[in-house]
Amino acid sequence: MKLFDQFARNISYLRVSVTDRCDLRCVYCMKEKMTFLPKNEILTLEEIERLCDNFIELGVKKIRLTGGEPLIRKDIIKLIKKLNNKKNNTNLKEITITTNGTLLEKYALDLKENGIDRINISLDTINKEKYKKITRFGNLEKVLKGINEALKNNIKVKINTVAMKDFNEDEFEELIIWADKLNIDITFIEVMPMEETDNDRHMQFLPLNEVYNNLDKKFSFYKIDKNTGGPAKYFKSNKISINVGFITPITNNFCANCNRVRLSSTGKLYMCLGQNDYVDFRNILRNDHS
Repeated sequence: MKLFDQFARNISYLRVSVTDRCDLRCVYCMKEKMTFLPKNEILTLEEIERLCDNFIELGVKKIRLTGGEPLIRKDIIKLIKKLNNKKNNTNLKEITITTNGTLLEKYALDLKENGIDRINISLDTINKEKYKKITRFGNLEKVLKGINEALKNNIKVKINTVAMKDFNEDEFEELIIWADKLNIDITFIEVMPMEETDNDRHMQFLPLNEVYNNLDKKFSFYKIDKNTGGPAKYFKSNKISINVGFITPITNNFCANCNRVRLSSTGKLYMCLGQNDYVDFRNILRNDHS
């Protein structure tokens, strides 16, 4: 059995937020003084596993765990281990995570031992002072150590960098060269107008076609067919060995090729990050007495 949406797109990719909490307060993502949800409103790990089982039965092949910051969720490794055990006898083929990297030094070995072979790390600058500013109190050194630990454990790392006007637009070339030295791919992402923050996102918006054109002058990119199941378009250059991706939800949306749905930490299923309609699976789970 396969899962299709109303536009006949085959849904094979589930993104699961395991917590609304994070150990950082990135300015484009959260308010400095966040009010997090009561724990009884967040799905238990058992509820998350049960929902994942149902989606796997419907043909989901890839599950990505996100947050907030997924690695701060208590017993998250136990959930990953249980999901990993399903890969041998179900439709599930891959489990990945998106993390800010602050706890990666601690968990990299556990992740590798439990089937995580590929991770995305959200990192918008490699300038220590700017990193502290955008995360409000983050320590870049912890992230860099986490990246090294992941690489040491043969976990493939990809960097996700949100492009922000008047913040990191002067760093993109440096970021690519830094990533190339570590042999890790990097993807640039447009700011999306989501969630409540202390900053107006439209003031931060930087169209990636401009970013691409500027970088292309340096690197002479050429398009490749690489597809990781996500929305990025990838390019290579004869001047570097890595792949450079661009995700453009605003200037050039990728709806036609979307193959994923998103489950919030409270059990709400969203077909799209840009819509407010949802199905409340928490209510279904907690009132299902069959």
